[in-house]
Amino acid sequence: MDRRSRLAVAVLSVLVLTAGCTLPSFAPEGSDEPARRGTESAAAPSASSAATRWRPCPEVPRKLVNRTATGMTYECATVPVPKDWAAPVAGETYGIDMIRIRSERQRDRIGSLLLNPGGPGGSGIDVAVYLSFGQALGGLPTEVTDRFDIIGFDPRGVGESDPVKCISATDQDASFAAEPDPVDQAAFDQIAALNKKIADGCAKEYGPSLRTYSTEQAARDLDALRAAVGDEKLTYLGFSYGTLLGATYAQLFPKNVRALVLDGAVDPTESYVSGSEQQAKGFERAFTNFTNWCTQNATKCPIAPDARGAVTDAMAKAENSPVRGSDGREATPGWIFLSVISSLYTETGWTSLADAIDSLAAGDAEGVFELADQYAERDPNGRYSNLFDANLAVNCADTDKAPTEAEVRKLQGEWRTKYPLFGAPLAIGMLPCTYWGGQRDPYPVGKAEGAPPIVVVGTTGDPATPYENTADLANMLGVGHVLTWEGEGHTAYPSTACIRAAVDAYLIDLKVPQEGLRCPPK
Repeated sequence: MDRRSRLAVAVLSVLVLTAGCTLPSFAPEGSDEPARRGTESAAAPSASSAATRWRPCPEVPRKLVNRTATGMTYECATVPVPKDWAAPVAGETYGIDMIRIRSERQRDRIGSLLLNPGGPGGSGIDVAVYLSFGQALGGLPTEVTDRFDIIGFDPRGVGESDPVKCISATDQDASFAAEPDPVDQAAFDQIAALNKKIADGCAKEYGPSLRTYSTEQAARDLDALRAAVGDEKLTYLGFSYGTLLGATYAQLFPKNVRALVLDGAVDPTESYVSGSEQQAKGFERAFTNFTNWCTQNATKCPIAPDARGAVTDAMAKAENSPVRGSDGREATPGWIFLSVISSLYTETGWTSLADAIDSLAAGDAEGVFELADQYAERDPNGRYSNLFDANLAVNCADTDKAPTEAEVRKLQGEWRTKYPLFGAPLAIGMLPCTYWGGQRDPYPVGKAEGAPPIVVVGTTGDPATPYENTADLANMLGVGHVLTWEGEGHTAYPSTACIRAAVDAYLIDLKVPQEGLRCPPK
């Protein structure tokens, strides 16, 4: 693979694979309270443009892709924010790391465009770097980079911003390798014990601080970043979980909004359980789309005509005789399932999945592990980023009502019937928050009264944030406008010319997309 192709894959990885509301936890339950701890009248941000110390940091893109983008400059800064916005204590802060990327061709500057790739747990610094390489490689169009500073930031607890790290690599491996749908009670109890061990370990490591990793706290950080980059109002592009972060910001600081693009919508009004079920439904639908594609494109899909059968047979065979990878790991049903999840985030991943399952049948597990590790952010040495640590910390802090162990067990059986491949694993995926020892801090749910129009983008074949969420989020905000991509995979911008044109016109000129606009797949 040449450098151009490798970079395109990297863009997809950070925008899509880590942008997904990472399994197992998704769409925590919101609060019924109409307003919590005030809105703009809350404690003022601790940073200002004049106080922000930017330093050149070309080493960041060089570490990620071995070079900088032509015509772009890279600067980094750290913004201190209170650990707890509800009760700030002098000297108790988190450092929020961010990167500012400027085009040397910049003209008629509008301000800054702040980015969040989702997760929760995805690095906004990484996504900003990848997107700086331009539209030809899956990045931002020059129309945007010529008018905005591109700001990527790692939210509190993520990446470089005082990261949460409380899950050992051994436990992560065990969790991913575990049976996705433990039918007998002994197998279920074993997985439940592992999830409890992980939750207890995080509680022991961070104690009361776990509550401070909530989405509402991060949304207040976002306003501090707006002030730190010198913008009177926020221009923001959020993918997947980033839509929840943006929606929370709009409720707390509606008058500070210039333009928000929320792509791959989370529905904040859903409960933790209903959000997980929606995701099971979305993945099941996307997998069916993949199997239909295989049937219609047999020359590109070596596991046609029965792709579903090939995947389920591979998982069943792996229960007793898993194929061993070059690093010694066994391709258990859990690793195979994770590779399936990974592949469904982009339509281009369908070919990779078909090839991986075909190779597995021939005794080669490398394709399965490549897909799984890409999603889990596991490096060749078996080290993980803190994606899943932060994911649990945020999701569990956000939900005030997780299901009991008995309720999870019941839902496992019910969802297995409704969503054969994904239902049971998504039910099992709620267990960490069942055992979570930290206090909860659910985000607000309601109208963004006083905010300007907000664009909510949905993809009809989205597995991780199902299309049905799009209108729900737009309606909840009261100022949302739906933009639809009739495509496959997770998130839409900047996938096609139609989506790019509509979003760019909104970001630059504040032109709201035509009501009901639906963009074709290509």
